[in-house]
Amino acid sequence: MSLTKEQRITLHGFNNLTKSLSFNMYDICFTRTKEEREAYIAYIDEQYNADRLTGILQAVTDIIGAHVLNIAKQDYDPQGASVTILVSEGPVEEAPKASFDESPGPLPADAVVMHLDKSHITVHTYPEYHPDEGISTFRADIDVSTCGEISPLKALNYLIHSFDTDIMTIDYRVRGFTRDIHGHKLFIDHDISSIQNYIPEEIKDLYHMIDVNVYQENIFHTKCRLREFDLNNYLFGYTKDKLSALDRREITESVQMEMDEIFYGKNIY
Repeated sequence: MSLTKEQRITLHGFNNLTKSLSFNMYDICFTRTKEEREAYIAYIDEQYNADRLTGILQAVTDIIGAHVLNIAKQDYDPQGASVTILVSEGPVEEAPKASFDESPGPLPADAVVMHLDKSHITVHTYPEYHPDEGISTFRADIDVSTCGEISPLKALNYLIHSFDTDIMTIDYRVRGFTRDIHGHKLFIDHDISSIQNYIPEEIKDLYHMIDVNVYQENIFHTKCRLREFDLNNYLFGYTKDKLSALDRREITESVQMEMDEIFYGKNIY
């Protein structure tokens, strides 16, 4: 059963629905030498270290109106980082009103007020590279799992703006059920037709998008790939005018194949 804002039903006790948002982003770079690859990985590790990732997750908690219970963060050797924040929904007088409309969420101000407390938010990063072909890829996985009236979808707009993203894979699922005062089960408490409705138009214009939704199971999946391609955005430490026409063509084919394989989830030969 799906409810609009006007159709909200008084619940019996606590809202027991679990709402989970998984946001996966990929940044791709061509690194033709070992030195370039090491420099790219070092750059990624600096840009997305545990402290900066903690700041991103703290902003997410502010957007969804939750309270922080605990923060655990770790930078890994040789590369990568993880952050986990335990959160819960705040008291009714402090938590923002639930929003049932399908629309992009806000971008937070520079000053972030951190308040959170039921469920968790995590981020893990995975810098990696091809052993032979000069492709380096950075992946970040962010999971926002909430219960009660907290909606993680309102944080999606902010997350997209927090990363330089070539490919995005986004999953949203509502699990469990809650009851109204008459004992009737509610398996979802808001209307949703697509994750794309929570992404602003100016972002959607930049990406080719595919939806795979299982409405009867309250499972929503969206994949995004940048439409425009500028080789300069995939070179590290130099620009394409330093390359021969043959090198430009070969590198372009290599990078675009990497993007296609990630987007379609299969190897292309």
